[in-house]
Amino acid sequence: MIEARGLTKRFGDKTAVQDVSFSLQAGQVTGFLGPNGAGKSTTMRMLMGLDRPSEGGITVLGKPYAEHRNPLCIAGALLDAKGVHPGRSARSHLQALAVTHGISRSRVDQVLELTGLESVAQKRVGKFSLGMGQRLGIAAALLGDPEVLVLDEPVNGLDPDGVLWVRQFVRAFAAEGRTVLLSSHLMSEMAQTADHLIVLGRGRVIADAPIAELLASGERRTVRVVSPDAIRLGELLRAEGARSTQRADNRELVLEGIAAERVGEVAAAHGIVLHALSTDATSLEEAYLALTRSEVEYSTDEHHADQPAAA
Repeated sequence: MIEARGLTKRFGDKTAVQDVSFSLQAGQVTGFLGPNGAGKSTTMRMLMGLDRPSEGGITVLGKPYAEHRNPLCIAGALLDAKGVHPGRSARSHLQALAVTHGISRSRVDQVLELTGLESVAQKRVGKFSLGMGQRLGIAAALLGDPEVLVLDEPVNGLDPDGVLWVRQFVRAFAAEGRTVLLSSHLMSEMAQTADHLIVLGRGRVIADAPIAELLASGERRTVRVVSPDAIRLGELLRAEGARSTQRADNRELVLEGIAAERVGEVAAAHGIVLHALSTDATSLEEAYLALTRSEVEYSTDEHHADQPAAA
């Protein structure tokens, strides 16, 4: 559906994207991650024909986006929610877009209703909140009922109900056999939404894998167990090779080097009651930070190092 091969973009002596290759399949949500300045927005702009690659290329359904006869019906995008004339109403903005592609007024009504904007359809966009502007951008992306959806930070400014709506919508969109490319800095939301992740660092692909695979490769995997007989259980588990840390109340153990299943088996074999048993695996945020630790272009430490010493 979307294919990039050797995609490179230079701005003067600055290389924003370098030799990026990936292939996105229909029926899945692909998360697009990376630190600020990693090249995500530039890649999305090249995908939508807004920037021309210096080398390589990127196609949607087999050819560059701009070469499609009705591009809004091929791929819809939210790249800049503020890219709307503030004096226009939400309805007039969408109708102007619809006219360029021969899209009916009834479809404008549909996307206004779908994004929850029907009650403010006649309101000037300049009076919109950030969240309402995001919803209008999503409505514009959906106008052509496209096969591909490209969303850059779509939940920025949305309230919890709006965030939930975006998550459920993109999951349903992909379930119809369509393709979603989704960029976000909200790791908890990405963990619940994406099937696959592409991570950029300094303009290069540093990870391209299913989200489950990235989480499974995380460094930290501990087992937490609560028992009224935690001291004896800890002794038994250390004999099994586990490393344990006992909490102050002597009822909770944090274990490494042993699976939760084995903890349960040992407890059952010795008649030890368990009140809680869980595995604390690496979160997406932890896995992401481990991947990008050396790829951050603008770090807080560097910023502070450049500051003059206080008098």
